[in-house]
Amino acid sequence: MKVESYLAAKKGLGFVAGAFLLAATSYGGDTVLFNGKDLAGWDGAPGWWHVEDGALTAQSTPDKPCKECNYLVWTNSRPADFELTADFKLSESANSGVQIRSQALPKWDTCGYQADMTGDGKLVGFVYHHKRGLIAGRGEKVVIGADGKKTVTPLGNPAELLKNFKKGDWNTYRIVCRGPDITLYVNGVLMCQFADNDTREPATSGVIALQMHPGPPMKVQFKNIVLKEIKQ
Repeated sequence: MKVESYLAAKKGLGFVAGAFLLAATSYGGDTVLFNGKDLAGWDGAPGWWHVEDGALTAQSTPDKPCKECNYLVWTNSRPADFELTADFKLSESANSGVQIRSQALPKWDTCGYQADMTGDGKLVGFVYHHKRGLIAGRGEKVVIGADGKKTVTPLGNPAELLKNFKKGDWNTYRIVCRGPDITLYVNGVLMCQFADNDTREPATSGVIALQMHPGPPMKVQFKNIVLKEIKQ
C-alpha cells in the first residue's frame, strides 16, 4: 500500500497532508514508516541520509566516498511477524539492502537478515546474513534445520526471475516474515523463500534498516515504506 494511495483516499475526507509529518501513521493495521518529508522515526549516520524528491536517499561521489557500511535504522519498533513493502531505486553501481529482524550495532551498523539488492540486479531477490553469508538465492527454496544444515530446492529460474527487475527504475520489495519463514517478492513476483529453524542463532524480531554500502560512487533511494504486523 502506497503513501500516495492513502493521500488520494483521504482527500475527500478532509485529510490534512501535514499529518504525514508524524514518524509513523497507521491505517487499518498498516503503518507508514516514511512520511515523504523528513527522517522522523529514522536514525542514520550524519551527512549520509536525506530526503530527495520524496525518497529517503543516500549517495556517495568521488569527492565523498563511502568507506564504511552504514544503515538508516527505523527506531520506533522491532517487529517479529510482519509484511513490509518498500519501493527502491538504485544507480547501476549501487549495492544496498533492507535489514529485517536485525540487531542494531554502534556507528549505525547492523547484523542480521538482509533482503539484498544491487543496481545491476545480480543480488536482487537474495537473502544475506552478516554472520552466515548467503542464506537463499533468487529462485531458491531453502530450509535450515535446527543443526544448521541447509536443504535447497529450486523455486524458479534465476535468470527468468531477474527479468522482473527494472534497472535504473523504481521496483518494489515485499518481504513477509512469519515464524521461521521469510519470503521475498520483487514487483509482485516470488523470488525466494526460506525457513530458518537453526536454534543456535534464533532471530525472531529486530530492527528494520536501509543500507548504504561502501564502494564506487552510487545512489540508493527508498519510498512508500509500509509495515503490516501479523498477529498470530
